[in-house]
Amino acid sequence: MSPVIPIRSEPSAGCTDVQPLVQRGQREVFCGLTGIIWLHRKIQDAFFLVVGSRTCAHLIQSAAGVMIFAEPRFGTAIIDERDLAGLADVHTELDRVVEQLLARRPDIRLLFLVGSCPSEVIKLDLSRAAERQNQRHHPAVRVLNYSGSGIETTFTQGEDACLAALVPGLPATPAAHTSPDLMVVGTLADVVEDQLRGLLQRMGLTVSFFPPRRSQDMPAVGANTRFLLAQPFLADTARALQARGAQHLPAPFPLGVEGTTAWLQAAATAFGVMPEVFEQATQAARQRAEKSLGAARQRLQGQRIFFFPDSQLEIPLARFVHRELGMELVEVGTPYLHRQHMAPELAWLPAGTRISEGQDVDLQLDRCLADAPDIVVCGLGLANPLEAQGITTKWAIELVFTPIQGYEQAADLAGLFSRPLKRRDKLAA
Repeated sequence: MSPVIPIRSEPSAGCTDVQPLVQRGQREVFCGLTGIIWLHRKIQDAFFLVVGSRTCAHLIQSAAGVMIFAEPRFGTAIIDERDLAGLADVHTELDRVVEQLLARRPDIRLLFLVGSCPSEVIKLDLSRAAERQNQRHHPAVRVLNYSGSGIETTFTQGEDACLAALVPGLPATPAAHTSPDLMVVGTLADVVEDQLRGLLQRMGLTVSFFPPRRSQDMPAVGANTRFLLAQPFLADTARALQARGAQHLPAPFPLGVEGTTAWLQAAATAFGVMPEVFEQATQAARQRAEKSLGAARQRLQGQRIFFFPDSQLEIPLARFVHRELGMELVEVGTPYLHRQHMAPELAWLPAGTRISEGQDVDLQLDRCLADAPDIVVCGLGLANPLEAQGITTKWAIELVFTPIQGYEQAADLAGLFSRPLKRRDKLAA
């Protein structure tokens, strides 16, 4: 059996003080509405009503892969020519659509009015619409709004905006409740949530997850709340929770064996879990995960990888592929660099790693082609042009849509990087 990778505790600044390459120009980004695809699966009694164009509707339908006769928990209130020309009152039309929706779907308990590029361009005040609808339908249905616009955002920020909109309505912890509580923040696949809950419970910890699977199970928050981020793109949500008195537990993100162990250790340390209890709770899963990485490590060792900015997962992913799979980092691009949340990850990157923030896509493409990496992680719009240049690619969005957190998913995460190279080898044979 392969030995478990230890948490490296030697003092090292890594890339903590890195000065990223910052460029501003044309960007390749995916729409923030895409977050609805995983959010609507998570919060099972919520509905996401996008106020946008037919293009918005086609995007969500295509991204979700839902057939036309299905009954998903998202839809689009389409802004048409009559609305744009002022021949119809947009707020009146939106009220009518909401009334029809709630009459048809009595199972809805939480309704999000989701802004889009078109609704923001015409300055449609969805906060006022949500407040009006909430007064009409509460407490049977709670109505909130957030922006999923692709203007000046990256696509994972749709989840951040959604969760941040939920935080003000979270119940407060009772005054008599003084013992600390643990909250995991960020949308996770149900199977991953169950695995992480099981590991934490074996340490004797009780944990709540935000968002929950049902809107009626929203966790309480207060000065005794300690929270771990499960996703690296939740800056606004974290600030909103801290404004409610909650305390963030800094940790690497739970990607791979090392990241998951350190993430769990942050909770264990904060709640005083004894080292032997932690070891007993995590040892078996750690050993299985480490053994499962062997085949991918053999294929990826020494391969050079280039990350285009896309989801804000890039820095934790770069740490994983370098430290656990032996890959060489050519460039790690990220849409935004949140130094506080990324500090543990940056400390684990090799000193001198080229990190870029933001994008001028033409200049970054020039660097990529000059560096000639073995594999490039990028958005859908860049993959085919790069493949035409003979460069192997991995779609960045797969790393968001696929369950990759935790010990049991470590091999699946590694496989997302090794499979494109295996495919290239077979085509070349």
